[in-house]
Amino acid sequence: MSATTAIVTGTDHAPAPARAGRRRFDWGAPFVYFIALLVAAVAVGPVLYVIIGGFRTTADINANPGGFPSPWVLDNWIRVLASPRFWGNVMASVILAVSTTAGVVVTGIMAAYVIARYNFRGRQGLYTLFTAGLMFPLTVAALPLTLLLRTLGLHGGYLGVIIPGIAFALPTTIIILVPFLRAIPEEMEEAAVIDGASRMQFFWRIMLPLSMPGLITVGILAFVASWNGYLLPLLVISTGTLPQELWPLPLGVTQFSTQFSQDTGAVLAYTSLAMIPALAFFLSAQKRIVGGLTGAVKG
Repeated sequence: MSATTAIVTGTDHAPAPARAGRRRFDWGAPFVYFIALLVAAVAVGPVLYVIIGGFRTTADINANPGGFPSPWVLDNWIRVLASPRFWGNVMASVILAVSTTAGVVVTGIMAAYVIARYNFRGRQGLYTLFTAGLMFPLTVAALPLTLLLRTLGLHGGYLGVIIPGIAFALPTTIIILVPFLRAIPEEMEEAAVIDGASRMQFFWRIMLPLSMPGLITVGILAFVASWNGYLLPLLVISTGTLPQELWPLPLGVTQFSTQFSQDTGAVLAYTSLAMIPALAFFLSAQKRIVGGLTGAVKG
C-alpha cells in the first residue's frame, strides 16, 4: 500500500470517534469517596453503637465493649419505656421545642419582613447586628444571662429556657428568611396594592405562602436545636426547683446515667430513645432543609 493510499484511507490513524469515546480515569474520585465514607462512618458510627448497645446486657458490654449483642435483649428498652421519668422528660422536651420553634418562626418572619421590605435609616445596620449574633455563643453569655434571668424571676422555669432559646436562634432565622422575602418582586406588592390589599393582607396572603420553604427550614433547625439543647437547660432548670421528672431529655439522660451508672445497657437504651425523635424528624425533613437553604442562597 502506497503512502498516498494510506493517507486517503486513514489506516495510520485511529478513528476519531474511538478517541472521543475514551474516558480518562479521574484519580481524585476514589479519594473523594474515601473521605466521604470516612466522614459518614465517624458521624454515624457512634449513633449505631449507642442504639445497638441498648440491645445488650451490661455483662455483655463489659466483656466485649465493641461486639454485637449476644444475645439480643429488649429488657433495657422495656424498662426505660415503662419509666414515668422518661415520659416526663419527653413531655418537657416537647414543650420547650414546640414553644421555642413557634417563637422563632413568628418573631423571625416579622423581623425579616421589616428588614427585607421596608426602607428606613439603619436597616443595613440592623441586619448586620443580627448577623453578628452568629459570633456570640451561649457560653460567653452564660453568667450574665443567669443573673438576668434571676433578676426577672424567670430562672428555674421553662420560660427561662424558651425566651433565650428564641433570641439565640434569631440570627440564623433572619439570615435565612431575609433573602426569601427580598426575592419576591416588588411588582407583586404594587399589584396587590392596586387591587386594594393592605400591607398586612399582602403579608398574610402572598408573602407567607411564598416564603414557606424558608419558614419550614428555620422551624426544623430551631426544633432540633431546642430538642438537643443541653447547656441552657443546665444553667436555668437544673439549679431551680423543678423535679427531675420535669427536666428535658438532655438533662434527663445525664441524671439517668448517674443513677444507673452500673447498668450500661439501660443508659444506652435511654440515650437512643432520647435522640431518635430529633433524628427521625431531621431525616424526614432534610430535603426541605436543603431546598430552603438553597433558596436563601439564590435570593
